[in-house]
Amino acid sequence: MSKVIFQVNVMQNERDAERVSQFFLSEDAFDDQNHTPGELLHFSKWPLESLQIPNHRHWYAENEAKEIIAVISTRENEHRTGGYLWDYMAVHKNYRKQGIAKRLYETMLEFITQQNGRYILTYTCDLPQYASVQNMFGLLGFQLIGNYPNYYYEGEARLAYWKKL
Repeated sequence: MSKVIFQVNVMQNERDAERVSQFFLSEDAFDDQNHTPGELLHFSKWPLESLQIPNHRHWYAENEAKEIIAVISTRENEHRTGGYLWDYMAVHKNYRKQGIAKRLYETMLEFITQQNGRYILTYTCDLPQYASVQNMFGLLGFQLIGNYPNYYYEGEARLAYWKKL
């Protein structure tokens, strides 16, 4: 497979939000399709709602055909003291291992740094399908700080990661 050419864009309007939601809900975004009811609601409604929230951003990568092939999002925590939550990142299964996730992360990190962010908190599931994400967090300098047993479903823990900026 040849290296994909892609462009990173910030989500700015309702049309972008609709496209981001469609990508999140597609079978190509996540290996684990056993979404919780809350995730389904989040993926379908949160991109549009986030357009009205200060310091909440979604970025998406498009290929040359203008198809969304990856999305990342972040938002300042509810205390508004410079802590940021790295919410979701998904890369289309046919476009992985091509530097797209790294570029999206760097874009997000630049935004958080410009906002004088103090730290980034993120999370993932402990199932084997998420091993590559867990590894990526470690390579990016995140520390595993918590394990919430049976968080998503029975037998599926939430792993929390943190990085000081």
